[in-house]
Amino acid sequence: MTRDTQTIQDDIAYMRALAHEGRHAPLLAGPILVAAAIIFGGASLGQWALKTDLIALNPWAALWLWIGSALVFAAALVVLIGRMKGRPGYNSSGNRAVGAAWYGVGFGIFVTWLALTALSVKSGSWAWMAVMPTVVLTAYGSAWMVAAAMTRVRWMSVTALMSYAGAVAVAWFADSPAIYLVYALVLAAVALIPGLILMRQEPSEIV
Repeated sequence: MTRDTQTIQDDIAYMRALAHEGRHAPLLAGPILVAAAIIFGGASLGQWALKTDLIALNPWAALWLWIGSALVFAAALVVLIGRMKGRPGYNSSGNRAVGAAWYGVGFGIFVTWLALTALSVKSGSWAWMAVMPTVVLTAYGSAWMVAAAMTRVRWMSVTALMSYAGAVAVAWFADSPAIYLVYALVLAAVALIPGLILMRQEPSEIV
């Protein structure tokens, strides 16, 4: 009986330690967020330039622009995740949960993009793709909600709300090339700046 009680107490202590580690271990997604903001924000500006005829290229150039951006980001992701694996806190409960959230967000965004591309090709209208910025920012907001819940950091909750507000804002401009400028601006606010903050907060050791 005493042994069973001790086992239960050890299990509780272990779970408390995991929760404590999850709250205090640094989140390591900063470089990935910065890369995403720069690559896809740049692609969004390129799309705006194509839509406004600032750059005159083949009508399929926009599709190849986003495919190229996705390939560049995928390559960057492999390198950045490889570096993260050697950082303190990589296996903490917080980083595992937040990493899983962003992993799911990434696949969800990719599958939605494939579906809208198929729909656009079949219908002959690429207007469907104007939905993508709203989809991406809504997904970002959900991932930030998970990060805020795991870390109890208020600015992450604010970033989540900004992502949701940005999703509505870009939808307002869906019928205008300005949507791509607004999208790039919102990406800077909810990915680039927060990513830089996370990078600055990464300690050399877990506190």
